[in-house]
Amino acid sequence: MTDIATLNDNFRKTLSGGRIMLTYGINTMSADDIAQILSEVKRFDNFTTANDPYNEHDFGSFDYKGEKIFWKIDYYDKNLRYLSNDPANPKQTVRVMIIMKASEY
Repeated sequence: MTDIATLNDNFRKTLSGGRIMLTYGINTMSADDIAQILSEVKRFDNFTTANDPYNEHDFGSFDYKGEKIFWKIDYYDKNLRYLSNDPANPKQTVRVMIIMKASEY
């Protein structure tokens, strides 16, 4: 097992090992905009006690073309029906990252 922050960082930086969900507001943007936003998510490293109080690296926000973008990682069981009992155990956890415009929250 590995700590949750490391698992989240690996998922976020590679965009593999979990599921990525784009909200309607992101999904209707141009392919170039989506690629840029995904690149920003992958490079994000501005974790503070304000946005990461549990040191899990599971949330971030940044500005893109005048809009605030949020990304959030949640932890589900392998069937995606319930929250994971042990987010630090990748054998029983699926990471799901939602990327959205803050205005969609």
